[in-house]
Amino acid sequence: MIHKYLFIIILSCWLPSTAQVSNTFVYRGNNGHVSFISDAPLEIIAAESNELRGIVDPENYSFAFQLEVSSLKGFNSTLQQEHFYENYVESEKFPVATFTGKIIERVDFTKPGIQNIRAKGIFKIHGIGQERIIPCTIEANKDGFHVSATFIVPLTDHNILIPKVVYQKIAEEIRVTVNIDFSLSQRTIR
Repeated sequence: MIHKYLFIIILSCWLPSTAQVSNTFVYRGNNGHVSFISDAPLEIIAAESNELRGIVDPENYSFAFQLEVSSLKGFNSTLQQEHFYENYVESEKFPVATFTGKIIERVDFTKPGIQNIRAKGIFKIHGIGQERIIPCTIEANKDGFHVSATFIVPLTDHNILIPKVVYQKIAEEIRVTVNIDFSLSQRTIR
């Protein structure tokens, strides 16, 4: 629970603001869907979560996303899930995965239709951040917009080590898919 409040405080401080602006609008997303798949020679491992949260500041094209790692469910077995939490991502030590940065292209968040953009920022999991450029699709509607993306995460980039005994059961690169809806929200700056 502390991590949720800390995330909100960090987002409030992290998203740039100026003293002369008294009210700005941001887009907030809750209950976004994240799934991952490890397609190794001897086993396919998949898990998902509906607890992705994010915020987008349309004024300066900045964003921040967070996922509680322990919210990922759906593994092949309870033991596999325990190994994932304890041995690979060490969820007690590194409880959240984040992606923060800027949108490269200029976007009209209010224009209905589909726009392809790239998000550039630091993707952090297992305590290791790596710069990534992730292609995304934004589909705007009258209530906000939907973001979808699929990208690859090499485990070695985040110091997630695979023991030789299970090397054929866990892929070296994990495919991650994200879907999240954003709606307009007022944020007061003081």
